[in-house]
Amino acid sequence: MPDTLLAAPCRWVFCTCLCLLSWQPAPVAFADDQDKQQQWEAAFERDVLPIVQAKCIECHRGEDPDGGFDISPFNSGKAVSEKMDVWDEVGKRVRLREMPPEGSPQLNDHQKSLFHRWLDSRPPRDDCSSLATDETQAWYRGYVMSRRLTRTEYLNAIRDLVGIAVDADTIQIPSDGAGGEGFDTAGDALFTSPIHVERYLAAASGVLDTALPEALPSGASAAALKARERLLVVTPDDQHSESDAATEIIRNFARRAWRRPVSDSEVARLLELYDAARSHGASFVAAVHQPLKAILVSPNFLFVVESESAEGGVQKLTQHQLATRLALFLWSSVPDERLLKRADDGLLQTDEQVLAETRRMLADPKARALGENFGMQWLGMTHFLSSTRPDREVFPEFAEPLAEDLYEEAIRTVAGVFREDRSIMELMDADYVYVNGRLAAHYGFDLPADAPWQRLTTDDRRRGGVITLGAVLMNTSYPRRTSPVLRGRWILEEVLGGKVPPPPPGVPALEAAEASEAATLRERLEIHRQNPSCASCHNRMDPLGFGLENFDALGRWRTEDQGHAIDAAGKLPSGEVFHGPAELKQTLQKRAGEFKKHVSKKMLGFALGRGLNQFDRCVIDDCLEALDSQDQRAAAIIETIVISYPFQHRYFKAAK
Repeated sequence: MPDTLLAAPCRWVFCTCLCLLSWQPAPVAFADDQDKQQQWEAAFERDVLPIVQAKCIECHRGEDPDGGFDISPFNSGKAVSEKMDVWDEVGKRVRLREMPPEGSPQLNDHQKSLFHRWLDSRPPRDDCSSLATDETQAWYRGYVMSRRLTRTEYLNAIRDLVGIAVDADTIQIPSDGAGGEGFDTAGDALFTSPIHVERYLAAASGVLDTALPEALPSGASAAALKARERLLVVTPDDQHSESDAATEIIRNFARRAWRRPVSDSEVARLLELYDAARSHGASFVAAVHQPLKAILVSPNFLFVVESESAEGGVQKLTQHQLATRLALFLWSSVPDERLLKRADDGLLQTDEQVLAETRRMLADPKARALGENFGMQWLGMTHFLSSTRPDREVFPEFAEPLAEDLYEEAIRTVAGVFREDRSIMELMDADYVYVNGRLAAHYGFDLPADAPWQRLTTDDRRRGGVITLGAVLMNTSYPRRTSPVLRGRWILEEVLGGKVPPPPPGVPALEAAEASEAATLRERLEIHRQNPSCASCHNRMDPLGFGLENFDALGRWRTEDQGHAIDAAGKLPSGEVFHGPAELKQTLQKRAGEFKKHVSKKMLGFALGRGLNQFDRCVIDDCLEALDSQDQRAAAIIETIVISYPFQHRYFKAAK
């Protein structure tokens, strides 16, 4: 295995430290835009900086600035240009009237006008056909390491290649951490350890022993027969010698596993393994095991290898590399025969050809992975089944099958919107839910106990969309009670893309700050918010969480909590008031732009397998434009991404 692949974690740590010590921003404008850029920076110093110094700097400076925003370094237009992500967030908070916070001196109409006019007049730059490079970004965020397959991608790839699933409970392939935009597809977070290699060897041996036993047992299952046929594409007979048959089997399997044509020299090296086993008395089938196993533990299979030229620079992916990116994005697996054949024939060249395959792949059942992999990571529920544990003393009715149903509902909800090309806004609010008989009873719907999974139309908008998923409600609760704070924070961060800083040091936990006379959770939170250090964030989070208080920690509807009537009203810093989940979702619909931008950003980061930078903003803007022009079709985001410049190109560092 190449040293560069095994050394990825070390390189990541080194580059991160180097980034922090010596980061220099990309130039904000090209030469022909310099005048506009300088005028914009001058407008900040003339019109906006005095407002910042008068209204903001007192709270937003020092080691512990309010809301995590230290704006004291921004004393010039140039400094602002270098960190516009910060000011995009500041602008959003000002528009929502979250800054300045309630109780602080507010901006007058003239000041608001100056601030918004300056922010909205930022000169555009033409980054749409560019990637980050050595010259434009010191951290090379356009550069993607030849990452290995994630655990999910590996397991799916084995299933689709061999037709036999790896026994994940027995083999226990290590799980992966998250990087980039919060997904395990980020190359800089995918290290490879000796335990990975051991488990890959065990997995390859296990699936091949199951798929290719010495002799098929009587009464073998249809799946076992299909797996054997999938691997033994030819067998020795009057038309094929043993060597010819082995060669064809090896070439076919290597092509599918390595996602590209295989050279004669590569086949010859693999055939040596077959010959060696055969010479030691192994049967034909047993001897074929050896090269097939080698294919499954090769870096060509385990890693997303994208070839590069010695001179480096930005290069368009080959059609086979593009096919792999498509399959990993939409299926979290490897290309099927149809997709490989399109690449073989040079039919993944135009946007129309790529889009045609994308639509076909979305219609395939394997596109369920968009819910199972992208969706669960986006919603922060990757480890829901193993880590979410309601207290059995308080909730004796909780059982593992219920958790599995809740998890399945979440997968179907996300995958269904993209696979069926429904409105992206149905992820925020819909008039249907996915349930089976057991989950229907849990939610209070009238279905037979043995009813299969189905999409059920609801009479009201209490449920529908990801915000009111039972799994989300359980995941954002404590073991013994609900948490408006956790639920509100989840909405801000995972639905709207906002940022909530960690609690300031020295602030006591909610339980430690409770007053004995405060009977309800709402009253205890009111006391907690009296601390000025807490109020700036809790005034944003808590009202959103209150809107979901009709749902208990298992996601069931309720009207009382320990004898007290539920108060599900919330008032946002903007002055908007709502009561209950249906009105909460209506209120959030007014922030649809934030939601659509966040989903587009998350999906792009998942697809590219890296953190995003200013050169990717054009893709996000294109996604939003496509949504608005196509009646909010969810697949418009996917279609925009797969034909985008960064999805079809890659930056390679020049060889030293």
